[in-house]
Amino acid sequence: MTTANGRKSIFITGAASGIGAETARHFCKQGWFCGLYDVNEMGLKAVAAELGAANCHMARLDVTKRADWAAAMEGFSAATGGKMDVLFNNAGIGRHGWFEEVPPEDADLVIDINVKGVINGVYAALPLLKATPGARIINTASTAGIVGAPQLAVYSASKWAVRGLSEALDAEFRDLGIKVMSLMPWFVDTPILDIGKTEGANEKMSDEMRANGVTIYPVSMAAEKVWDAAHGDDIQYMVGGEAERARFMTRWLPGLVRKQIKARVPPRS
Repeated sequence: MTTANGRKSIFITGAASGIGAETARHFCKQGWFCGLYDVNEMGLKAVAAELGAANCHMARLDVTKRADWAAAMEGFSAATGGKMDVLFNNAGIGRHGWFEEVPPEDADLVIDINVKGVINGVYAALPLLKATPGARIINTASTAGIVGAPQLAVYSASKWAVRGLSEALDAEFRDLGIKVMSLMPWFVDTPILDIGKTEGANEKMSDEMRANGVTIYPVSMAAEKVWDAAHGDDIQYMVGGEAERARFMTRWLPGLVRKQIKARVPPRS
C-alpha cells in the first residue's frame, strides 16, 4: 500500500476536477501526500495518475454517506500512520435558476452535499486531526456566503452555512489545537459553472456570466489560496479581487450592495 512516509498530508473531497484537483497538484508539487476522494471515479483515476501512485491515496467517496466517510478515513489513516494535517472539505454542487424553478429534490441535494457533507467530514476526520499537531480544516464556502446571489438562492444559503460552521468550529476547536477556516472564491473556472437552468440544458450559467462580463478567475488561484490557508492565520481566504471587494463592500456599505444586487436581477421571461 502507498504510504505518506512521514510527509504532511491533505484529505481532499471533490478531488476529481476543479479546485480539488488543482489543489492536489499544488500540494503534491510541494511534497505533500494527497488523499483524493470524489464520486467521479474516472476523474479521480486521471488525477491520481498525474500525481503518481507514490504520492496519493484514492477512493470513491459520496460525502452524503457516513459509511463512505468511515471507509475513506480507514484507508487514509492506514496510509498516513493515523495523521491528517489538513482536511479540505471541497466537494460541492450548485443549481442555477429562479427559486421556484429549481426542483425541491435538487435543493435538497445542494444542502446534503454542500452542508451535510462538510459536517460529515468534520465528524469523520476529527480523530485523525486531533492526533496531528497543528491540524487544520479548510471548508470551501463562496463569496455567495457573504453576498446572497439571485438565481443561486439555495447555493448561497449552503455557503452561508459553511462559513458560519467554520467560524463556530474555529472557536470551539481552539483547545484541540485545530484551526478552521473558509475558502471564499469568487467565480472560478470549474465544472460547477457548467450547471444549466435545467438538467441537460444547452445554455449554461458560465455562458450567461461571460456574456454579462462577469470576471471568472483561474482555478490555480484558488489552489494557491488553499495553500495559504494551510499555513496562515486568517479565518477567511478570498479568491480573486472581486471577492475581496465584495467582502469590503458588505462590511462597510451593505445597503448599497443590496440595492445593486436587486437592480441587476434580470426580469423573468
